[in-house]
Formats: sequence, structure tokens, C-alpha cells
Amino acid sequence: MSKDMTTYWPGAEDWQRIAPEAAGLDATAVEGAVAFAIARESSMKRDIRQALEEGHFSEPPPINEIIGPVKDRAEPSGVIIRGGRIVAEWGDVERVDMTFSATKSYLSICAGLAVDDGLIPDIHAPVRELVDDGGFESPQNRSITWAQLLQLTSEWEGELWGKPDWIDHNRDLSLRPGMAGQKGTKREMRPPGTYWEYNDVRVNRLALALLRVFREPLPSVLKRRIMDPIGASDTWQWHGYRNSYVEIDGERMQSVSGGAHWGGGLWISTLDHARVGLLMLNEGAWEGRQLLSKEWVGLSTTPCALNENYGLMWWLNAIGGQAPAAPRSSFFAKGVGSNIVWVDPDNDMVTVVRWIQKEYVPAFAEKVIAAVR
Repeated sequence: MSKDMTTYWPGAEDWQRIAPEAAGLDATAVEGAVAFAIARESSMKRDIRQALEEGHFSEPPPINEIIGPVKDRAEPSGVIIRGGRIVAEWGDVERVDMTFSATKSYLSICAGLAVDDGLIPDIHAPVRELVDDGGFESPQNRSITWAQLLQLTSEWEGELWGKPDWIDHNRDLSLRPGMAGQKGTKREMRPPGTYWEYNDVRVNRLALALLRVFREPLPSVLKRRIMDPIGASDTWQWHGYRNSYVEIDGERMQSVSGGAHWGGGLWISTLDHARVGLLMLNEGAWEGRQLLSKEWVGLSTTPCALNENYGLMWWLNAIGGQAPAAPRSSFFAKGVGSNIVWVDPDNDMVTVVRWIQKEYVPAFAEKVIAAVR
């Protein structure tokens, strides 16, 4: 089945399900991939609050204080889609769960809408040209661009919502949860655009900057422009922190978080994740409507000069860094847990897999690819 054959768009109240064979997949191989995912459940505690308080992100008190809402996680769930149709599903695919840093990819979508609307005329221009709230006035921060915030190369320095940027200095994503390494050890700052670092404080700074540009809460923007048009449920939620409120045009608005490091973030069902994956698979188009520009999807999936595995808040497979067996055109929304939305344009597929142990993701992807005839 080629991508050109995608003609089915799931309605708000239904989603067509077909046998794997009808989608050009081997049923036995699909069953094996599903069984593999279920059997490799994440070691992260189902009590998320306890997991965070016990040091999942390797931070000592009081800096590790949870300041956003949390909820217990579910059992493993997932869905495999080809040609817009569901060919396999497991777990409770309608249950709303925390999704951690997969939220960052939704921030990227919001940034794309701002660019499409002309609210951000140039992502390579300094943020301070549009955002005048003191966060981009220091010598370190004055030249930071939107692109650098989106690529995680900004080197923004400061404190936001009580969390200092240095808490994620020297963060090593390859370490298992609870292994601190050098995380939180202050280092010398580099010029913006010269150093890549996975830093949640800076991601939250982007979310606040986007709120100021839209002058409207990001969940409202996302709902009106993306989630409602693609038929998503009304169950998803996007949270910030108890102290992440600002006043804009006389109205009190919450700035949402780009993950759930300290609680909050996007809470969403597996099926709603899959709808967003299907939108991205189709380069921002949904049933004849261009909801997000094709150009933005292309930029989002272009490797960063400092990290070939990363685009604009989407993880890339350009060098096989996410899943060696998957096509190099694949890209992913990824969060702790693991929570993964895998978009595979070459095979016209979207796969969502949740609460699978991180080290088994490449093997799971290999099993899914093996099912393609």
C-alpha cells in the first residue's frame, strides 16, 4: 500500500478497523509486535507521583517539587494504523494518560500555527523582537531565536516557575531513570545556537513566549485549529503549573508545560495521539484542509545542525538513531514512560505505543516493520 492510497479519514465518532492482511500487513507479525509491546511494560511506577518523588528525573529536594497535576498511569496501550485505518490496538486506547515530553511535539505544532498566521514572521529572528517580558533582555538571552528554542540549542539562562535552567545542565538521556550522572551540575554557558541540550526549563520558556504571541492559551489554540478539525475527543487536557499564570490583555492565563517533569503537560488518549500522527503523516492536511502548512511539517522534520536525531521538537530517524529498522524518513513524538507516536511516511503508517520499556522500542519497531509485506 502506498501513501497515495490513503483515502480514509476517521470521523469524530468512529474509526474504521480492518484486518492486517487488508492493509498489506502480515497478521502473525502484527500479533507478535503487539504481544512484544505488552510483555515489555515500562518499569516506571503506575503511581506517577511516587515515581517523580522518588527521583525518576534525578533531582534532589526541594528543586524536584511537583508543581503541576499528576495522575496514575494505565497499563500498556497502543495502536497501529495503515492507510488511515486501524489494523491493531491493545490496552485502553481511549483512556487519557500523561504523555510527558511527547508534549513538546504539540508545542512545535503551535509554533507552526503562529508561523503560518504570520504572528512569527521569521523563526530565525530574536524572540525579544516579539516578546517583551524580560526573559530575553540579558546579554546571554538577547540573540536567542525561535528556531534555537525549538531545536533545543538556545542556551537560555534564567529561572522560570521556580525552576532554574541549570537543573537540566549536563542532562544525559541515555541514563536509566534515577541515575543522576552530571545532571544539575552547572556548566559554563555557550553562545545561543552552538550547543544542544535537552532542557525542560527552556522548553517551558518557549511555551510562555508562544502564549504571549498568540495572546490566547495554547490549549485553546490547539483545540480550535487542530484537535477539533481532526475529530479528536474532548477528553484531552493540557496543564501548566500552579504558579505558571500570567496576565495578558487583562485576563489571567496559564502557561502550559512542555512535559511532565514537574507534573502537568499534555494528557491525552492513544487514539487522539494517533489522529495527530495521521495529520503529520499527511503533511498537515486533513480531508482536503491544510490545517498546518506542509512547509512547517518539512521544517519540523529537518535535522538540526547540532543533532541529526532532532528537528523542531520532533525526534528523527535520519541516521537510524531512534529505530535502526525503521525507514530514515520516520519521525517521533517521544516522552518518558515510554510514550511514543511514530510517523512512518514510507509505509503510510502511524504507530502509537505507550508504557513500553525504553530499551525495547527499537526491537518493537523492527517487529512492526517486519509485518510490512
